[in-house]
Amino acid sequence: MYKLPALRTLGTRVAASCLVALTILSAAAAGAAADPKQVLVLNSFGRQFRPWSEYAKSIRSELAELAPWPLDITSYSIVSARSGSEDPEIPFVEYLKAYYGDKPPDLVVAMGAPAAIFAQRHRERLFAATPLLFTAVDQRFVKQSALTTNDTAVAVDIEIRPLFDNILKVLPDTKLIAVVSGDSPSERFWVAQLQKDLKPLESKTQITFWNDLSFDEMLKRAAALPKHSALFWPQLRVDAAGVVHEGNRSLEQLSAVTSAPIFSYDDTFFTGDTVGGPMLSMSEVSRSAATVAIRLLSGEKPAAIETPPVGFATPRYDSRQLRRWNISESNLPANSEVLFKEPSLLEKYPTEIALVTAALIVQASLISGLLYERRRRRIAEADSRQRFTELAHINRRATAGELSSSLAHELSQPLAAILTNAETAELLLKTNCPDLKEINQILVDIRRDDHRASEVLLRLRQLLRKQPLKPTSLDLHETVRQVLEITAPMARQHGIDIREDFSSVPIYVQGDAVQLQQVLLNLIVNAIDAMPRDGETVREIVVRSYFLRDSAEISVADSGHGIASDLMDKVFDPFFSTKPEGMGIGLSIARTIVIAHGGRIWLEQSARGGADFHIRLPAG
Repeated sequence: MYKLPALRTLGTRVAASCLVALTILSAAAAGAAADPKQVLVLNSFGRQFRPWSEYAKSIRSELAELAPWPLDITSYSIVSARSGSEDPEIPFVEYLKAYYGDKPPDLVVAMGAPAAIFAQRHRERLFAATPLLFTAVDQRFVKQSALTTNDTAVAVDIEIRPLFDNILKVLPDTKLIAVVSGDSPSERFWVAQLQKDLKPLESKTQITFWNDLSFDEMLKRAAALPKHSALFWPQLRVDAAGVVHEGNRSLEQLSAVTSAPIFSYDDTFFTGDTVGGPMLSMSEVSRSAATVAIRLLSGEKPAAIETPPVGFATPRYDSRQLRRWNISESNLPANSEVLFKEPSLLEKYPTEIALVTAALIVQASLISGLLYERRRRRIAEADSRQRFTELAHINRRATAGELSSSLAHELSQPLAAILTNAETAELLLKTNCPDLKEINQILVDIRRDDHRASEVLLRLRQLLRKQPLKPTSLDLHETVRQVLEITAPMARQHGIDIREDFSSVPIYVQGDAVQLQQVLLNLIVNAIDAMPRDGETVREIVVRSYFLRDSAEISVADSGHGIASDLMDKVFDPFFSTKPEGMGIGLSIARTIVIAHGGRIWLEQSARGGADFHIRLPAG
C-alpha cells in the first residue's frame, strides 16, 4: 500500500518537483547532442481502450513538455489480457527482446492493470535492468512483493464505497444500482471486489451486476430500468458474448437509451454521458507519472522514488446531466464543482448588456424627468385654467355691472306692469259683480310679465355661472340671440340699434355656451361704449353669423370712430384698453377663450369707419 500521512505526501511531492527541475537543468546542456531516450509503453487491451488510451495521450504530452532530450516512444498492446490466456505472452516477450536487440529501452511504462500484471509476470525476462514504471493502475494490481529495485509505481487508489455513497446522496430515493461490467479477467476481479466492498449497502439499495450479459442485452435492460434506478460504469472491455469494446462508443450508446443516470469513477468518462461525482483526475495522474518518468530517465534509482497513490479529486458534476435527470444541485456535496453550465446572457454578452443597461438607465432617467416635467406642466395648466376661469368670471361680473342699469330698467317694466295688473284685479274683485273675463285677462298679463322678468334673470344667472370649460354641440344662432337679449336693454338705453344678420341654415359648433357668450358680450358692450353721442352718427351694431368653408364665423361691427391703426395689434394684449376706466382684460380673455375652442379672433376696420371684430370657429 502507498497511503502516507498528508505531511509526508506534501513533502515528497515538493522534493520530487525540485529534484526534477534540477535534473532537467543539469541535463539540458548535454541534451542536444544525446541520442533519443527509448521509452517502451505497454498498453492494456489496446491503444483505444479507455481510460488508458487517454492517460497515454496525456502522459506523452507531459513528457514532451518536461523532457530536455528527444524521446522515442514505442507503444504495444497486451491483447492477451482480453482472454486471460498466458500462451501468447512468451512469444510477445521474445519479440520485444528481439526488437530492441542489444540496446534495451531506457524506460518501460506499464499502462493499466492488465499491462502491470503482464510486466510483473515476465519481469525477469523483460529487460530486468531497465527501470519499470507502473501507472494508471489501481494499487491492488501492483504486487508489492514482486517489485524489484528497478520498479516504481504511480498508482491510483480507487475507493469503491465513496462512489456508491455519492450515488445515494445525489439520488436519495435510489432503489436499484446496476453495475455495467464485462467478462474479462480484470473485470471479473473488479466485480468480486465490488461485491465485497458493497455488502454493507445491501440494506439500503439493491445492487445488480451485468457482467454475464451481452452489450445488446445491457442496452435493453438500461432502457427498461424502473424508476429510482442508477447505473455505475467502471468500464466495459469484453462483454459476455466476447465482443471487444474500444473507445467511448459503448458508453455513448448506453447514455442514449438509458432510463437512469450513469455514474463513473474516472474523468476520462466525464464527457457528457455521466453525471459525475468523486473521480480520478487524469491530469493529476499523468503529471505525476511524467514527473517520475523524467527522474528515471535522468538516472535516478527507481527504488528511491516513492509516490503516494493518487486518490479521487474534488467531486465534479455535469450540469447537462443534472438537468436531464432533474437532479437538484442542493443534493451535491458541499465542495463540488458543477461544469458545462449554459452561460447566462450576462456571461455571453457582458459588454452589450452593460451598454444596453446604461442606455436603459439614461432613458429611464430622461423619461422620469419628462414625466416629472409633464406632471408639473399639467399642474400648472390646471392652475392656469382655474385662474383663467376665475378671471373670466370676474370679467363677466364686471360686464354685468355695466349692464346693471339697463337690466334694472328691463326688470322694472314687467314688475310695474305686474303691480298695476294686480291692483286692478283687486279693485274688480271688490265690485258686486266682478268681470271674471277681465280678471282672467289680467292674470294672463301678470303671468306674461313674470315670465319676461324670469327670463332676464335666468339669462343673467347663466352668464354669471362659475364653471370650467364644458364643450357641447351648440346652435350658434341661438347662442348669439341669447347674448343679444341680454344686451338689448343696454343698447336701447343708449339709443343703439342692434341688427342681426344670420345665415338661413343652422350653424353648429363644439364649445362652451357660457364662455362663447362671454366673448360676444365683451364685443357688444365694447361696441356700445365706442358709439359717439353726437346725435348725428347712425348708432348701429351689426352681428353676423355665416359658414365659411368648414368653419363658422361671427362678426360684430359698429358704426363708431373705430380704432387707430397703430393700436389694432395691441387691443388683445392684457391690460391694454382704449377706455379710461377700462381694465384691459376683456379682449385678452376673449382671445384666450376663442383659442381654447380651436378658433381665432381678429380686428378689422369696418367699411363704415367703426371696428369690425371677427371670430372663426371649427364647424361641427
